[in-house]
Amino acid sequence: MRHLGFLVLLLTTAPAAAQNGVAREMPAAAAAVSEKSIDELRAMIASGASSSEQLTKAYLDRIALLDRSGPMLRSVIATSPDALEQARASDARRRAGKPLGPLDGVPVLIKDNIETKELPTTAGSLALKDNHTRRDAPVVALLRAQGAVILGKTNLSEWANIRSSKSMSGWSVVGGLVRNPYALDRSSCGSSSGSGAAVAASLAAVAVGTETDGSVVCPAAMNGLVGLKPTIGLVSRTHVVPISHSQDTPGPMGRSVKDVALLFSGMIGADPADATTAAADRHRRDYAAGLSAEGLKGMRIGYWRPEMADDLGVAFDAALAQLRAAGATVVEVKMPKLDGLGDAEFLVLKAELKADLDAYLATTPASVKTRTLAQVIAFNDANKAAEMPFFGQEIFLDAEKTKGLADPDYKAAREKSLRLAKQGLDEMMKAAGAQILVTPTYGTPWLSDPAHGDQFSGPSASELPAVSGYPHLTVPMGLVDGLPAGLSFIGAAFSDGLLLRAGYAYEQQAKARVAPSFAPTIAVDLGPRGIR
Repeated sequence: MRHLGFLVLLLTTAPAAAQNGVAREMPAAAAAVSEKSIDELRAMIASGASSSEQLTKAYLDRIALLDRSGPMLRSVIATSPDALEQARASDARRRAGKPLGPLDGVPVLIKDNIETKELPTTAGSLALKDNHTRRDAPVVALLRAQGAVILGKTNLSEWANIRSSKSMSGWSVVGGLVRNPYALDRSSCGSSSGSGAAVAASLAAVAVGTETDGSVVCPAAMNGLVGLKPTIGLVSRTHVVPISHSQDTPGPMGRSVKDVALLFSGMIGADPADATTAAADRHRRDYAAGLSAEGLKGMRIGYWRPEMADDLGVAFDAALAQLRAAGATVVEVKMPKLDGLGDAEFLVLKAELKADLDAYLATTPASVKTRTLAQVIAFNDANKAAEMPFFGQEIFLDAEKTKGLADPDYKAAREKSLRLAKQGLDEMMKAAGAQILVTPTYGTPWLSDPAHGDQFSGPSASELPAVSGYPHLTVPMGLVDGLPAGLSFIGAAFSDGLLLRAGYAYEQQAKARVAPSFAPTIAVDLGPRGIR
């Protein structure tokens, strides 16, 4: 793992090589897995053209060439020491005619706030550098039981972007600053920034991220990916460094809707330690099986048009046209006024952060000395030069002042935020006579800026599905001024499969995703505009 000694380099140096320069040095096998889907990887194995061991080695080589050097994406915090051993076991099962499922032998990356038995789970913080629990989170255990190769852990916005409102997405003291493969000086968004950048750069076919509000769909949209924030209650949160039991969930990220559907199918399952998942097994199925290019025919979709830059609006209009061309009826609706939703949600997140993080830290090994949020705050103060070189911990401080989950103010805030979020989505779906809503996911990636933090601009579609617990899928909408933008599909609780079917049909119609070029920056003409 890399620590603060790299920090100035991480933030100031130009990339050592662009993709083309790296590609000339890249082993053929590592180049061969670029942009490959899960189906293509499985076909390579089935035909004998490759093996799981060879594919895993190819991804490890790509990590060495693109993540550790070359463009230096810094999207992977650590690789699993037994990744090749896992792959060899998959090859042995296949030779014996006993594969475990469609993910058997497929390398998968896991966000570093989700526990895996091979590696520490740091949430990007030095306070958790010794958090080696030697246990798998249930969502990881499910994937492992299906033969997935746990390739490594991805970088993230430290503490999943909940420490400070002035944070710089994609930065952690453990992993450094994640670079966006489309323009290396732009944000990969967060907090699942490493998962987004790694999959965009083909360091794995798919990755698992987590979301509380936007942390799967934002990095997916801004790295040209598909990302699904599932319905709360389908995927276990046990042994995931928490923010909010009301809103947290792991979610799949990939370069195509089918890859996301395949990964999602392997993540669903009831967990006795997570009461919200009690009914999850009823929703276990192959979500990739029902995908069809005809999936939008006859479908009625509502959309709302947020304030946004003209160029993003042009891309959104083109996406609506593609939905119509694929057979959908598209109806405009207006976002209702939901006064007080944001403040209520923020109070909930702060109260649950204190309660849930304290509960999680109590289960960590004795090697972890920070056992409460208060002790994490003290650790950060004592290690300020390393942990807080750019931004502080004012959200942590506010969370520490909250009064617990029995506090009437907290209960009222949760009731209000949940009611308003559901009301907003339900009213729009009813007004459109539709089961699905679409809107731009976010704007496009902003410049990474340690002095000023994240410079969000444009729309944000994540809050209502995040607070309500409803599912939210983002699918690439193409490049806007050379930068990725996403189209959101949002539906009612447990409509995840419907969203995937609609998203797949849109993806097949639009074919909007463009592979990254690892450009150092995006060229912008700042000259005079009056004479050409």
